[in-house]
Amino acid sequence: MSFTVKDVLDLQVAPALGCTEPVAIALGAAAAMSLLPGDDFDSLEVSVDPNVYKNGLAVSIPGTGGQSGLDMAAALGAVGGDAELRLEVLQPVNDAIVAGAKKALSADKVHVSLIEDQRGLLVKNVITSGKDVAECVIEGLHDNIVTLRLNGKDVDSPLIVSSGEKGESPLAAMEAWLKELSLNDLLALTDDLDSEDFAFLREGVDVNMRLAEHGLKYGLGLGVGKTLERLVRQGLIKRDMMLDARILTSGAADARMSGLPLPAMSSAGSGNHGLTAILPIWAVKDHIEDVSEKVVLEAIALSHIVTAYVKAHTGRLSAVCGCSVAAGCGATAGITFLLGGDAHHIAGAIKNLLEDLAGIICDGAKAGCALKLSTAAGTAVQAALFSLQGVSVHSTDGIIGNSSEDTMRNIGTLAVDGMIQTDQTILRIMLEKKFSDV
Repeated sequence: MSFTVKDVLDLQVAPALGCTEPVAIALGAAAAMSLLPGDDFDSLEVSVDPNVYKNGLAVSIPGTGGQSGLDMAAALGAVGGDAELRLEVLQPVNDAIVAGAKKALSADKVHVSLIEDQRGLLVKNVITSGKDVAECVIEGLHDNIVTLRLNGKDVDSPLIVSSGEKGESPLAAMEAWLKELSLNDLLALTDDLDSEDFAFLREGVDVNMRLAEHGLKYGLGLGVGKTLERLVRQGLIKRDMMLDARILTSGAADARMSGLPLPAMSSAGSGNHGLTAILPIWAVKDHIEDVSEKVVLEAIALSHIVTAYVKAHTGRLSAVCGCSVAAGCGATAGITFLLGGDAHHIAGAIKNLLEDLAGIICDGAKAGCALKLSTAAGTAVQAALFSLQGVSVHSTDGIIGNSSEDTMRNIGTLAVDGMIQTDQTILRIMLEKKFSDV
């Protein structure tokens, strides 16, 4: 099976309101709730894999005034979520819905459990209302609803993602296809972009720029972007291409992680990936003379494609910070392309970035992610500039392979096979902290 660039954008890039892990929980709850005859429920049991659990613990949920937690996400989805909006399921959230969710939590109706041995994204919601029991299962991808059941019987619904050949999901088929491509193949995909694709890519820029503008104006979240701007005004640091990329990307992350009720254009299932894949390239364009918007958008398309390629190897969620190693690869590929580099330079930039950022862990979604996005954005620019100057990490170094493809595959091996214990340790530390009285 083969795919087109339009397929890649369709499956890998979409608006997402809020961090996609609590959003997946809310989507599952809303989808299950939609099967029930009434608008109230007696109990809601949520079961999730370790990485969804990790990423949903501390991040603010949009439109709730700073509320967080897996149970709150589930309650919001059940009380007022709209499953037809997919990753924007929480768009309807208002004060009344938040109050209803809080009431459900105070009545002890919502319980969340961890499926400790699960590898890969999995979210199960089971809602009981009187004699009726509704169930929703999301697997592999944050909005990939694979099962809906009412009272033990499967329900046909447009919410369920259809399977392809041999029951394989479209995403799984695409990832298998992506893994077989070379960097030149990935580059060639951008040749087939049409006017509809360019309009969609520009929409992604506009969506993520709105987050950046809010973050920088109001100093939301940790205020990383606004602090960098303040340091410039104070003369403590100088504004350049790398710093502009860091400011724009971290400002957007500040806004998103604070729970600002504005969507992000996601990439490979993550809003923060989308910020990293798009905004550093948009910042760099202002430092280049006579570059057309078409070329900038081609660079952003390449960024999304490379991000998807890396995620096909690492999996949707892992112990490795995907904003750094996946979207970072995408961003540096796009920046190198934008600066006039060829496939050789892009390969060198990817190697440079992965040698630099491969060890960054994912310790859940939270305000501090803005720091990691700032690092990824700046390093993406640096890796591109170094490669264009002939600096490229040698294959004799650590996990760096003979080619960029080998290197990205090695990152996948590291994330999937090499850091299982790391992931378990990260979650254990987070849980001990969460339930500690200290």
